[in-house]
Amino acid sequence: MQRLNKSITHAVDRPVKVMQFGEGNFLRAFVDYIFDVTNEKTDFNGGVVIVKPIEFGNLDRFHDQECQYTLQLRGFENGQPKKITRVITSVVDAVAAIEDYDKYMEYGLCDTLRFIVSNTTEAGIVFDETDKFDAMPPKTYPGKLTKLLYERYKKFDGAKDKGIILIPCELIADNGIELKKCIDKFIDLWNLEDGFKKWIDEACSFCPTLVDRIVPGYPRDEAEELCKEFGYEDQLIDTAETFGLWVIESDPNLPLDQLRKELPFEKAGLNVVFTKDHHPYKERKVRILNGSHTSFVLASYLAGNDIVKQSMDDPTIRKYMEETLFNEVIPTLSLPEDECKTFANAVIERFQNPFVKHKLLDISLNSVSKWEARCLPSFLGYVDKFGKLPKYLTFSIAALMSFYSTTEVGEVNGGRCLIGDRNGEKYNIRDDQFVLDFFIENSTKSPKEFAQAYLSNTKFFGGKDLSKVDGLVETVAEYITDIRERGMRAVVTDLVNA
Repeated sequence: MQRLNKSITHAVDRPVKVMQFGEGNFLRAFVDYIFDVTNEKTDFNGGVVIVKPIEFGNLDRFHDQECQYTLQLRGFENGQPKKITRVITSVVDAVAAIEDYDKYMEYGLCDTLRFIVSNTTEAGIVFDETDKFDAMPPKTYPGKLTKLLYERYKKFDGAKDKGIILIPCELIADNGIELKKCIDKFIDLWNLEDGFKKWIDEACSFCPTLVDRIVPGYPRDEAEELCKEFGYEDQLIDTAETFGLWVIESDPNLPLDQLRKELPFEKAGLNVVFTKDHHPYKERKVRILNGSHTSFVLASYLAGNDIVKQSMDDPTIRKYMEETLFNEVIPTLSLPEDECKTFANAVIERFQNPFVKHKLLDISLNSVSKWEARCLPSFLGYVDKFGKLPKYLTFSIAALMSFYSTTEVGEVNGGRCLIGDRNGEKYNIRDDQFVLDFFIENSTKSPKEFAQAYLSNTKFFGGKDLSKVDGLVETVAEYITDIRERGMRAVVTDLVNA
């Protein structure tokens, strides 16, 4: 069987307009897909060059296939399963920043380059004062960018029209703003001239973003059969859900209309939102999608389920999740209620996707900090708005505490964890060390003492003492008592039927 390459795809040669830091499944199923569709449906005509920014791994598979690969989107829409198979041809090359530095810099100085996108993980956008300008390249992502942009500034004599629009996809708050802060610090650290700083400030744009797509990635168990179906060998098959949303905020140097014109995603019929403020969309996504995950998965797991789809097929857990979303989360959000309900219904449909086996234990990682970020704003917003405790969000605290209740210590991937017990079945509890230490010390206490200790621990709630919320300690303690005596399944069943 022939390996996928340009002779099969008949890819069009396109000028490099996009440099992409990161070769992982997410960017290939999201950003490269979006540019691929945009090339097909508009006159954008831009190629993507992928950059491997770290020393680990290699790009052999990309070069073997001339950067061509198959993406299969798998979803559940209008009650029916849906598959879309597309060969992605938008990527024109893949280069290693470290092993092939000269070629990497050559692309960075390319006359047609206009955009830089990235997904270097949440740890990627950092300032490290030990990073060196003379390194080829500097070790941090912002350091690499600073040097690349400086060399571009010099090559084009500070020409304003050779500035770059930077669109980071890292899942940190205000990612574009934080990236520029790091670059500004490197300019100061490396004593780069004022003219360059002015060029960064006036010719370059840093756009905060929100990205949303579940990407399972390479379908290892199905790859052989899929290749037979495709009629060619493909070592880079990628899979993702059909849903995808990209929210891109304009920057002061880049009016919204110009951003829309330069990135004609809307003309291509893609679900991309250009806005002057991405925060309401982030609030909606974090509190509805991520918040619903965090609020129900631990109760669902202790009730006997293992994956999200299984949870949605469980009438009790399904009702628990829907009551939380529609009656406790959405009433506290700033976007219009009808928009939030539409998004929530789409989330529920995504949770039912039969092609995504999202394990509850994977979602359970670091649940204490996740509850703070994803559920606490809705919890406090509800208390403030209605003057009473939200039934399901309050119960989610007791479910979390019950999930973490153990003193048995284990190890996973070389790190410390706790070992929980679900009706005789052991499971790993992974979180920060200070969180694990708290539960070792407190989870065997009486429900009232346990609830008091947890809710008054300001480290868990962004400096807030939740034990001061009227009636919360007592209510959580009652739930924990009930769970200990009758088990999660019985308690959740009574909760949703009450």
